[in-house]
Amino acid sequence: MTEMVFGTTPARVGDPILPRWWRTVDKWALACILGLYAIGLLLGLAASVPLAERNGLNAFYYVTRQAVFGGLALAVMLVISMMSPVQLRRLGVLLFLGAFLTVLALPFIGTDFGKGATRWLSLGFASVQPSEFLKPGFIALCAWFMASAQAVGGPPGRLYSFFVAAAVIVLLALQPDFGQASLILFAWLVMYFIAGAPVTLIAGTIALAGFGGMFAYANSEHFARRINGFLSAEVDPRTQIGYATNAIQEGGFFGVGVGEGTVKWSLPDAHTDFIIAVAAEEYGFVMVVMIIALYCAIVVRSLWRLLGERDPFARIAGTGLACAFGAQALINMGVAVRLLPAKGMTLPFVSYGGSSVIASGITLGMLLALTRTRPQNLLADVMGRPGR
Repeated sequence: MTEMVFGTTPARVGDPILPRWWRTVDKWALACILGLYAIGLLLGLAASVPLAERNGLNAFYYVTRQAVFGGLALAVMLVISMMSPVQLRRLGVLLFLGAFLTVLALPFIGTDFGKGATRWLSLGFASVQPSEFLKPGFIALCAWFMASAQAVGGPPGRLYSFFVAAAVIVLLALQPDFGQASLILFAWLVMYFIAGAPVTLIAGTIALAGFGGMFAYANSEHFARRINGFLSAEVDPRTQIGYATNAIQEGGFFGVGVGEGTVKWSLPDAHTDFIIAVAAEEYGFVMVVMIIALYCAIVVRSLWRLLGERDPFARIAGTGLACAFGAQALINMGVAVRLLPAKGMTLPFVSYGGSSVIASGITLGMLLALTRTRPQNLLADVMGRPGR
């Protein structure tokens, strides 16, 4: 408890890995992550039972799978959080290459599960959404490029990162998956800003993205339908947004009671994209505030610890990971309350789904690794060489 209040101490050379990890990791962020995992299981007990009954399965089938996925994600997160920045760069490159090639092959080997977008790879016993794993790999790779550009005589890493970002965004938009494409663009802009890009260039990129959105609206029925539904003055009560909006209103301050909610019987995606509506209806505004507070704590704690980081890669990658994680949570909850168009994006570490939960574990593991307390190498910082 003393370390949680007064901070951690730098690692001592020669320490065993576990004591060194425990002394240097952000324990408050770790506690918040475990809190999100527990809330995900609690909401899964409420949201997934109707789906199991509709599919003729055991009532707790999906909750059990969520616990297994979550346990695996926590294990992956802890292992990755013990890595050094150099190891994270290597992991990020491998993860990006694997996920990018898989996304590239989705038009030939993927499936849409009747949702109008080919985003999944069916393995028979489970399905994988490669774009979920693409995000942390993309952030690590682009942060490496941008950090290398700050070294004396370094390569044009910012330009390389732009080409990578453009390729990924176009590839995701063709699925179509405009939600993930927007999240990738946001993460890249944040990292580019941290790396020292001029504001005019960032503004130009945002303007270009706006023109891309207008082009997509004019040429993609999938995109136009979601935008029109968002802009419509009336909400069809028989749509997922209509059910979610009504559930949030019914929940009030303290909710209708555990197990007493009805929206989970109407929403086909109550256990994934709209799980916040289940939380609001059964547990009320109090639970929603608690969930928002946990996400804010993870993001703010991470950004605060990164303020003193002198390794350019750690600073850029950590900021990108924290902002992407927080933005995904914001988008998911914004869709549920109709502040944003429907995106088909999960609530990280809370929604059901193997790909989403494990990818969130990878993201948070990288974030915990990059925000660990490390001795700062002032000479390497001055010379533009990332510290290890």
